[in-house]
Amino acid sequence: MTTLGEVLAALEAAYPPATAESWDAVGLVCGDRSEPVSKVLFCVDPVESTVDEAIEVGAQLLVSHHPLLLRGVHGVPADTPKGRLVHRLIRAGAALYTAHTNADTANPGVSDALARAIGLEVTGPLDPAPARALDVLTTYVPVADAAKVLAALHDAGAGSTGDYREVAWSVDGTGQFRPVEGANPAVGVVGELERLPETRLELVLPRGRRADVVRALRAAHPYEEVAFNLNEIPELPADTGIGRIGVLPEPEPLSAFTRRVAAALPATAWGVRSAGDPDRVIGTVAVCGGAGDSHLSAATRAGVDAYVTADLRHHPAREHLDAGGPALVDVAHWASEWPWCAQAADIVRAAFGGTVETLVSTRRTDPWTTGATSPEQEDR
Repeated sequence: MTTLGEVLAALEAAYPPATAESWDAVGLVCGDRSEPVSKVLFCVDPVESTVDEAIEVGAQLLVSHHPLLLRGVHGVPADTPKGRLVHRLIRAGAALYTAHTNADTANPGVSDALARAIGLEVTGPLDPAPARALDVLTTYVPVADAAKVLAALHDAGAGSTGDYREVAWSVDGTGQFRPVEGANPAVGVVGELERLPETRLELVLPRGRRADVVRALRAAHPYEEVAFNLNEIPELPADTGIGRIGVLPEPEPLSAFTRRVAAALPATAWGVRSAGDPDRVIGTVAVCGGAGDSHLSAATRAGVDAYVTADLRHHPAREHLDAGGPALVDVAHWASEWPWCAQAADIVRAAFGGTVETLVSTRRTDPWTTGATSPEQEDR
């Protein structure tokens, strides 16, 4: 029997909640982690139709990309639209879980799924996540005191790497020093050379914890003068972040590329529209699932030929093109994120060897329901 907690652990390994934006609301909305799960439905929006679908197919878990309760609430009464959904899910024995901006920045994540649908070979993130600023602390401690000092360093925040805690490297050797006049040595005699067994400790620490870790080292260390050094680890480019950059198998005109995007994504009333010379040759492409006009400048800096995203506004798009930026391909928000559903489903399917059934929602939850083109446009 697979539990809800086990399914969520697999999802959170792929989309760590700690990487979500501070304003976001990700994680378990309702459900009991100890309950069994045999069927999971994945969707973009947790709305009436996808809750209907989850109940109809007998899913014990609905995983959505968009949060249901993004802003703070003080209750979920059943006579409110969102409260009604929570009550319906609970009565049906179904949990609701959200992976939003943590899925946006993951590798692979939302934009990887969009790039794959279009047929791009991804080469890296469009707007890389900031690399963690890390230091390496090296210090020397009498062998008898090494465990106590190490524990103090861990308590102060040193020795954390990814999903591991209390990480350290140590080796024993011989240290020496000669206290001189004015010293008050904890070990040794003024004027005499002292040699004694010492342990060399090395730990990684977040640069923001540097002062706390050094303070803890000095408080726990038995020596009057503590020998240590701090080295800054270079900030390497991250492979996570918003958006992706990719390459088409063969360059093609913007007009053909626009049709490619339309064919790759589910149909919507919004459709797919592009801005730029229809004959412009497109070879390199940036994509960003969801609303991406805040990353127009990143697409320009990347030097790509086209940028595919959703919810582009008139003035930012016009100014971007006037400044010589890449061609723009604007798609419906829901359609740009829908390919992620299959990616997330694959994660759960692989984690449990197919013993948990995974389904991708077939409900179109794009809010726009009707589109029309003027006769003049149709004649072109």
